[in-house]
Amino acid sequence: MKTGYTFFGILVIGLVLSSCSATNMLTMSVTEPAPVYLPSEARAVGIIDRSVPSQKSEKSLDVLDKVLSAEGMELDKEGAASALLGLQVALAANPRFETVRHIEADGLGSPGLAVFPSALPWSIIEQLCSENGVDVIYALAFYDTDTKVDYQAVPVELTGPLGIRVPAIEHQATMATLIQTGWRIYDPINRVIQDEWRVDEQVISSGAGINPVKAIEAVTGRKEAVLDVSNAMGGDYALRIIPYSRRVSRSYYVRGTDNFRTARRRAQTGDWEGAADLWELELSNPKRKVAGRANYNMAIISEINGQLDAAVEWASRAYADYRDRRALRYLNILNNRMARNEELRRQSQ
Repeated sequence: MKTGYTFFGILVIGLVLSSCSATNMLTMSVTEPAPVYLPSEARAVGIIDRSVPSQKSEKSLDVLDKVLSAEGMELDKEGAASALLGLQVALAANPRFETVRHIEADGLGSPGLAVFPSALPWSIIEQLCSENGVDVIYALAFYDTDTKVDYQAVPVELTGPLGIRVPAIEHQATMATLIQTGWRIYDPINRVIQDEWRVDEQVISSGAGINPVKAIEAVTGRKEAVLDVSNAMGGDYALRIIPYSRRVSRSYYVRGTDNFRTARRRAQTGDWEGAADLWELELSNPKRKVAGRANYNMAIISEINGQLDAAVEWASRAYADYRDRRALRYLNILNNRMARNEELRRQSQ
């Protein structure tokens, strides 16, 4: 009973603190610049595969790795092709590109074993672009799968020929395949590697049989799953040049006067403009704390409406004239967002 009373007391205290909070939280969607910038004049894309190990010693290491990790000899090759196809299809769907071309580039292999190779010389990149009529080069720098097999021998009962249940041992195999990819984007226009990105994903497969070999043979669909995930990884990488939306949280004042409390209810029903009408009435409140909160909330409604310049002005006034510390933190957020918006405008040019 004592524990129950303690929990009840904590719950009541939490509700009281929540009801006494001076602020509420809201979330909104904001657009962020693409993680990777490509010059606007880049209209044709070339894609190359560097994931094949290049030297004999490196190939030997790669073959050994395949044997030790119980991989199929062709899985990495097919997986890399699937990843490149996913990338090519996604880039071709981007309206900014007029051409997306797969380029056969022999002799540009990698060390294998999920290691980034040295960057290609710009002379080779420029030659590839010139010969194939492309402006930038996407490279699959490496592709590697590493499979770990976990065995378990589990007691089971099997039905014999006469219908009698007899004890037996069932071997269960779980295969965890780690797919490791590394990508680069070469921009010969500015002679800059615009991106170097590693992405890892895992595929889990399982099977069962009367012995370990049969258990492995029972693992079906593993190869198809690896190829599907690889394809999605390539498609996802193509999105790094596209601006994206994310949800952000903001706090706004809900206490101070009756107008703040009424505005809170209006905001909760989605009537933000109605809430702003009440906040505006408090801008001239003789109590500096209340007036500061009103200025801060006007900054919030300005950001909701996409008016970042006005939001900065209101937040600056809330801090400079009324010493609202929350407004200073919010002002830094707004300034950072305006800088990112400037980057968005640069990317869209």
